[in-house]
Amino acid sequence: MKKRHSHLLVHAPEPLANLTSRLRQSARRVTGPRQAILDLLRQQRRPMTNKEIHAAMAEGDCDLVTIYRSMHLLEEMGMVKRFDFGDGTARFELVTGDSHGHHHHLVCTSCSEIVEIDDCFAAELELRVAAAHGFKRVTHKLEFFGVCPGCQQKSLACKRPDRARRMPCGC
Repeated sequence: MKKRHSHLLVHAPEPLANLTSRLRQSARRVTGPRQAILDLLRQQRRPMTNKEIHAAMAEGDCDLVTIYRSMHLLEEMGMVKRFDFGDGTARFELVTGDSHGHHHHLVCTSCSEIVEIDDCFAAELELRVAAAHGFKRVTHKLEFFGVCPGCQQKSLACKRPDRARRMPCGC
């Protein structure tokens, strides 16, 4: 099944020079594969799996092992954020210095389409929960799951009575 991704919001990507500068400031080498990964993530602006990153790279640019190692390093440095949307697959998204910072995701449980949601109404709840229990520096992760309009349409088409044979989707 092909995974689709979309975003409601459009953000200007952080310049690649800024990202590579962050590597240098942490005494890390700016290798070709690291540059290619950072450039891809800054352009895509959506959580991607290691395999999706590998598939999107030009052939010969980077092997899968290097991607796994680079993503581990970038996560350790705080340059990427890891997401798990309940399917056991790690996805990574670039953490930038722009206003794109804190956001949440709406994930389709059928096709894995991901929609970014910048609204964060949980901030007040976070403060209330922290105060009630004496916690400090409380953060949160909030992801929403549902069935996207495209998958809803496919489901309706599969259930039509004039469909005598089974559909490719298994209906």
